[in-house]
Amino acid sequence: MSTINFGPDLRAVAKIEAVPMILRMVKHVTGMRFAAVARVTNKQWVTCAVDDSIEFGLAPGDELALETTICDEIRQHRTPVIFGHASEHPVFSKHHTPKLYGLESYVSIPIVRANGDFFGTLCAIDPSPADLDVATVTETLTLFAQLIAANLDMQASVDQSRRALEDEKETGHLREQLIAVLGHDLRTPLSAIRMGADLLESKLVERPERRLAVAIQRSAKSMGSLIENILDFARGRLGGGIPVEPRIVDTLQADLERVIGEIATAHPLASIEHSVQVPPLNRCDPVRVCQLLSNLLANAVTHGRRGAPIKVMISCDDYQLVISVWNQGMPIEPALMPRLFLPYTRSELGQREGLGLGLYIASEIVKGHKGTIAVTSSEADGTRFTATLPSAAPDQPQALIAPTEPSTPDSHP
Repeated sequence: MSTINFGPDLRAVAKIEAVPMILRMVKHVTGMRFAAVARVTNKQWVTCAVDDSIEFGLAPGDELALETTICDEIRQHRTPVIFGHASEHPVFSKHHTPKLYGLESYVSIPIVRANGDFFGTLCAIDPSPADLDVATVTETLTLFAQLIAANLDMQASVDQSRRALEDEKETGHLREQLIAVLGHDLRTPLSAIRMGADLLESKLVERPERRLAVAIQRSAKSMGSLIENILDFARGRLGGGIPVEPRIVDTLQADLERVIGEIATAHPLASIEHSVQVPPLNRCDPVRVCQLLSNLLANAVTHGRRGAPIKVMISCDDYQLVISVWNQGMPIEPALMPRLFLPYTRSELGQREGLGLGLYIASEIVKGHKGTIAVTSSEADGTRFTATLPSAAPDQPQALIAPTEPSTPDSHP
């Protein structure tokens, strides 16, 4: 009865496509009619693969009593054992294994893994004598044994990497679920803080106290934006992307100018120059487009050189809405560029404050609109983010800009 589960070892050997050919070649090189790969431990001998032309009676998974074999001795000294005529051999004519199994010729080569672990043996047997060129047999079968060991090592490495990847995916999924729940639950106490700050601001008369209430309001608003970013991140990662709901709007220019004004108010030391030229009708998700601009502009404020101007250019050209945000400052490192729109990238690299979700969310909003986002950055020309979104122009045919859902109060038929 087996005391060790050899199932993984049997499957590992079975996955090596070359093993059947190796066993045929072992028989051809030695002239013997039985070849096998055996798993050998300090207690058991188990067949992993076999090519049997003498009906010896072993199949993969079958065992022989270890003490009846020579393989335990090979496991200990890790050197090949080869003889072609046991009954005339000075040592093996007296050995119990050839007598017990009626063997005259025998070859066994140790299979040793790269880490030094002894796996088992590549062996061949026959009840008839064999005329063996020992040097050639040893060299050829040792090469076959090394090939089997290398394949076993490669499979183990792949399996380990796969398990690590699955563990990481599960950990990441649980982390993102936790972020989603946490972000959602934080809304309730934050709403209470906002309401309390609004009430205080309306009741207080003295200027110092009112300033304190306004500061609380601003902090609560910042926390709200952070929570929304967290929830958007969770939606993007767990729900297949940040939801975007395009519709016909006629207030986009005012909405975008309001965002610029809010960022300027929140950062009074920042110098923001802007030009917004948007046609009357646009088909987009206005909330998400404003969030896109807010994230790009906040990124420019955070990473731009203090005192240097920030320039925002928004226009429509060839039915495309183009949002460009430019700032001066330290250029983005080339190595960072491929990962710039991935979550956490800047926070992982110690790039100032924040969770590193702003650019990720911006790129997801652009993706939801089937647009593109690009960045250029150098010491001489500064850093420019450009988002290009499909949009409706004033002279665009009505069929192209008509909403696909029933009109809402702020929609145009």
